[in-house]
Amino acid sequence: MTIRRVLARARIRAAAVLVSGLVASLLMPMSSAQADESDSLSMESYMRPVNAEPLDLAELQEQPRKLRGLSSEDTTQAVLPRETLGQARTYAPLATEGSARYKPPGRKPLSSRAPAAISLPEPPHTMTTQECVAGLATKTFYIKSRYAMCSGKQFDQVWLRNGRPVGTSHFDVLAVGTIPQNSRTVTITYHFTDFTAAKENGAAAMGITTKGSITHRWPSTAAYTQGGVTMPFTRTWSQLLGVDTYKHTLTVPAGQGSDSAKTDLVAAVYVPNISLKAPPAWTTEPITGGDLFMLPPRWDKAPYLPNAAAGAASWAVVTPLRYSTAAGAPEREVALHIQKAFTTPGMTQPPMAKKDVPGKSPDPGLTRLYWDNKRRELNRNRSTYNCGKYFGEDYATSAGYARQCDEYPMASTYEGAGHSDYNPLAEPGNFSVLPVKKEDNEAAGILLAQFYDKNRVIDGPDDGFMIEITS
Repeated sequence: MTIRRVLARARIRAAAVLVSGLVASLLMPMSSAQADESDSLSMESYMRPVNAEPLDLAELQEQPRKLRGLSSEDTTQAVLPRETLGQARTYAPLATEGSARYKPPGRKPLSSRAPAAISLPEPPHTMTTQECVAGLATKTFYIKSRYAMCSGKQFDQVWLRNGRPVGTSHFDVLAVGTIPQNSRTVTITYHFTDFTAAKENGAAAMGITTKGSITHRWPSTAAYTQGGVTMPFTRTWSQLLGVDTYKHTLTVPAGQGSDSAKTDLVAAVYVPNISLKAPPAWTTEPITGGDLFMLPPRWDKAPYLPNAAAGAASWAVVTPLRYSTAAGAPEREVALHIQKAFTTPGMTQPPMAKKDVPGKSPDPGLTRLYWDNKRRELNRNRSTYNCGKYFGEDYATSAGYARQCDEYPMASTYEGAGHSDYNPLAEPGNFSVLPVKKEDNEAAGILLAQFYDKNRVIDGPDDGFMIEITS
């Protein structure tokens, strides 16, 4: 996908200005096409990635076999993001590559290292169309946060007279899923963009039916309400040209989830579907659309997370906790320790021949340990023991300033130092300990606690996160 095309997509609102002229140009070939009733007129539509190159009519006319290649491309099954978590992860195929990720601005240097001054920003809860288009330039999904993600598809039509391509048309569909802070309502905003047409076609009167629905949920008895546009809805190409968005909302009331006392978790899979119907005088070939992709919303009411009385929704995807090695970052020594554990694990303590700590990628990631106090205590005690064993019993004072034992993975995760006591497949020693400045260790702990809250990270295997080291 060329940079020029990405920028063109980002300026989609310009299409609305040209609506009347474009519709007129589309309708004119239609009337001429209808003049000869002996001709066989048909339309084939192909669903492709939003970054696919547009069809070239001259090339299709010279190489008719290319249509067969498009038919094969169109059979791609709808997938979930590769970072999907929980029950939805095993429901359907995952994307073969990771999603595009939001790169937040770096945190500003602190004027004070007091705990109150150490803060993670609130994750984004909104996304513009331009952000979605740019994020999907080379990826199937764009994850801005656990509260804002999107995907899309490109629809290319080939218009044929007596089996020979005589025209093309094209549009994109973007679905942007957002969740307000502390809300149980998920909003999927549909954007129809990038309308183009060439030569002889019937695109203006082509019917486009959109259906967004929850296809599966856990528990299956969980009820939900819908708002916004009534699904399914049908509009013609020309009707969609002048409309900015269509919104579809989903709300799951609390009290219906699994493990209700601890989490009250409801998970689901949401699937947008598009089908096309050729206008009168044109016949529609079998390939007319299908499921675009899948999105994994979830709802919880964990008592240890914000808005505990009502709970909230989020997207069930792995998200990164970012620690910085930059000079002045309050957690710098912890970030350097984790970076070492990721890049040169053999140089960390305790020694282990094939040490490979989790959390540097979504799989394997880290899972939060909240309810089991005994296991958290074991994680901490084993880490402290190893700090004393490899750095001396006086490690807390031997450097001339106060130090604490930093452990990775964190003691508040199931993958902590005591993991092998609970999982026979886990390797003993697959963790790292290092004495670090007391202030840096405490700052990292504050950021971790905020990350858990702001991203609604729940206890157990239905959730997960990763660590990203920045500089």
